[in-house]
Amino acid sequence: MSKTRVLIIEDEKLIRWSLRQRFMEEGYIADEAETGGEGLRKLRNVSYDLITLDYKLPDMTGLEVLRNVRKIDADIVVVMLTAYSNVEDAVTAMRLGAFDYVSKPFKMDELMQTIEHGLETTLLKRQVRDFRAQMKSRFGIEGIIGASPVMLELFAIIRDVAASGASTIFITGESGTGKDLVAKTIHYNSDRADHPFMNITCTAMAETLLESELFGYERGAFTDAKSLKKGLLEVSHGGTVFLDEVGDMPLVLQSKLLRFLEERMFRRVGGVHDIEVDVRVIAATNRNIEKAVEQGKFREDLYYRLNIIPIHLSPLRQRGADVLLLAKHFVACFSSEFRKPITEIRRDAEDKLMSHAWPGNVRELRNAVERAVLLCKHDYIDAGDLVLGRATDQPGEAIAGLQLPPKGVNLARVEEQLVRQALKRTNGNQTHAASLLSLSRDQLRYRLQKYGLL
Repeated sequence: MSKTRVLIIEDEKLIRWSLRQRFMEEGYIADEAETGGEGLRKLRNVSYDLITLDYKLPDMTGLEVLRNVRKIDADIVVVMLTAYSNVEDAVTAMRLGAFDYVSKPFKMDELMQTIEHGLETTLLKRQVRDFRAQMKSRFGIEGIIGASPVMLELFAIIRDVAASGASTIFITGESGTGKDLVAKTIHYNSDRADHPFMNITCTAMAETLLESELFGYERGAFTDAKSLKKGLLEVSHGGTVFLDEVGDMPLVLQSKLLRFLEERMFRRVGGVHDIEVDVRVIAATNRNIEKAVEQGKFREDLYYRLNIIPIHLSPLRQRGADVLLLAKHFVACFSSEFRKPITEIRRDAEDKLMSHAWPGNVRELRNAVERAVLLCKHDYIDAGDLVLGRATDQPGEAIAGLQLPPKGVNLARVEEQLVRQALKRTNGNQTHAASLLSLSRDQLRYRLQKYGLL
């Protein structure tokens, strides 16, 4: 673990020496600078955790140095030291971001307590900064795997929406299609990325608890409300709130959410004052929301308020060769995690992956690959390593009167003949042929390549 590094910018030699000796006793690495210019030059070349800064220096004032320090490193803790203290200078220093303002002569032990508190602050700031940088990297658009037309279109939508000032976004799609991933990608690629991203699943708790989590409550609002609690909307000021499975939100709460979306204000439970916040709301559901509106289970006015910028995520079965891209990505991830040198997905495994309907979408694929990597005994994945669930029936899959011959059939040959018939019936129109076979165009092209029909 690296040692704490401090910079002493002080023109009085005795004070510099005294501070340096004490810092070294505490296990810090201490550098010195006699002038503001010298201190700034060192700061540009070395990363420091804390600066002690004298107010009156030979070449400039401490306030001038502080302004320049903030341009170089916005997070570094600066403790001002001065024998010429006045309220106006102290206020200015604090506004410029000084952690504290200490008058000379000072007691060394008290100064060290201030410095320890300052170092705790800079450590926390840098941890937050590093975490945000990790999140931005993890949830970059390039982190979403896919090359199919629907995914390329989705990437363009994410870029546009993230860069926009849109305050309400509605994501729909089957379970397992990655709605939460898209929500995080939008947040971390927007100008809200340095503010909180808060996630709440609307089906995970009772109505009263969900209301308290969203809006917070005042002290004494109910029996167990011993103190004030801020809700997610308030905590997320400047950032994003992700309402997962909003289609299952109770009707009473739907009306309160609608009011917030329209006015951007709310009241805590038990409160009498409106609270205004700036948050982006991303709502998501895997339900047929239009049907829920028809059945009276979801407010029509809330649906229209949410649906200003709709984003629909296509199921995996409509994404063609993305299945193989994702599978290879997951193999690489789990091979590294489990320390297993798996470098290949065999052709029979690819065929099995491409022929499965993936009712659980990307989540199901991820789980299947994780199981295969964990349990396989060789350095490749073959069809026998893949344990897939029962495929759900898709429109047009049932063929009345079809029976398996007593001696069986070559399934690949049957598939090839069906593909040939579909192309013949549609005069070679691949889009129409894919529709007859309940395939995406990419899935059809995969089979055309497989059987040498391109």
